[in-house]
Amino acid sequence: MELKQNGIKSIFFAKMELDSIITYICKNGIAMISRLILPTAKETLRQFRAVCITGPRQSGKTTLSKQLFAGKPYVNFENPDVQKLADESPRAFLHKYRNGAVFDEVQRVPHIFRYLQGVLDNNNKRGQFILTGSNNFLLQEQVSQSLAGRAGYLSLLPLSYAELSKTKYATSEANKNILTGGYPEIWNQKLSPGIWLNSYMQTYIQRDVRLLRNITNMAAFNRFVYLCANYAGQILNRDELAKQTGVDTKTILAWLGLLENSYIIFQLQPWYNNLNKRIIKSPKLFFYDTGLLCHLLGIKSVTALQQNNAYGAIFENWIISELRKNNFNSGLNDGMYFFRDSTGNEVDLIMERDGETIAIEIKASKKFDNSMVRGLNYWQKYQPKSHCMLIHGGTTHKMMNDKLSVLPWTEIANI
Repeated sequence: MELKQNGIKSIFFAKMELDSIITYICKNGIAMISRLILPTAKETLRQFRAVCITGPRQSGKTTLSKQLFAGKPYVNFENPDVQKLADESPRAFLHKYRNGAVFDEVQRVPHIFRYLQGVLDNNNKRGQFILTGSNNFLLQEQVSQSLAGRAGYLSLLPLSYAELSKTKYATSEANKNILTGGYPEIWNQKLSPGIWLNSYMQTYIQRDVRLLRNITNMAAFNRFVYLCANYAGQILNRDELAKQTGVDTKTILAWLGLLENSYIIFQLQPWYNNLNKRIIKSPKLFFYDTGLLCHLLGIKSVTALQQNNAYGAIFENWIISELRKNNFNSGLNDGMYFFRDSTGNEVDLIMERDGETIAIEIKASKKFDNSMVRGLNYWQKYQPKSHCMLIHGGTTHKMMNDKLSVLPWTEIANI
């Protein structure tokens, strides 16, 4: 739905015929969820000769690509035999797929991009190739160097609550969603999140890290990853993180980049404006998947999650990561910040959409009280045109004034 208040577009997206977007594809008895990014991906295919889809491993890139390119060849460059063929004779290799294909984990064969550029230059047909990769840095670097103007760019994150809410996997328990995370295989096959995510850490993250950077001290890097989990939802102190890890700050900056490019973490930058000159300048750290975050924190049950001292920060991380997924699924990759000044005034999330500023406060508490909107009231004094909202763990739904609303967590599917 789309609401208007005093001529200003509200923050709610149109439903985009959500019920028709979420469908089920039965294969081997497993229900696979058609992703909300699908309309955006189809439109991108109509605009560009190739489309690059990045995202963390096991987020569903292959499934999405096969949906978009049903009937076209699928090539996985993780297969060493396939990789060898592409390495030895890239021109002959591409000739076999002159009518288009899905190239999965294409960052494994970086030299092929120069040859692919020639293929695309000789044929201006839209939507010829889909290129996927689980390493944002490697793929984006090659695309910017060889395929600029020829390829569109999308990011596919793990399943969002908006996607799960329309399926048989839907649950009304926020904490179960937080603990399970959004990796499709866990939901599709009803796997134990703890066991699956432990394997994910060992198999994928460490392997991808080695592909990007030769880390000689993996013990220190593993310690760094676990320490990052303790900073989730907090202002990042890089010097302190370096001290706790036992490496220098320069190394910490490099390792943070590794985790970001592997879609494990993201950093929210502070919102800069004339609101207050004494604002905090360091970023806040968040995990894309709260299931992985809980695994790193040793949280294995809903009870343990609720009793954890960091529960408020984990809930905030979950809401912000869900809103980030909503943005990505709509083709919006920027416009998310936080606000905090040196006197303690803060707002958890500032979003920019369609020229409007939206201030969002997040509270895990199920019971609403007026103290929860203190930060939003401060914000409204200086940004009276902003739409503000409180998202909380309960069911209260009310309008505090014409620009400030209180919403239950279930509304994140519509934001």
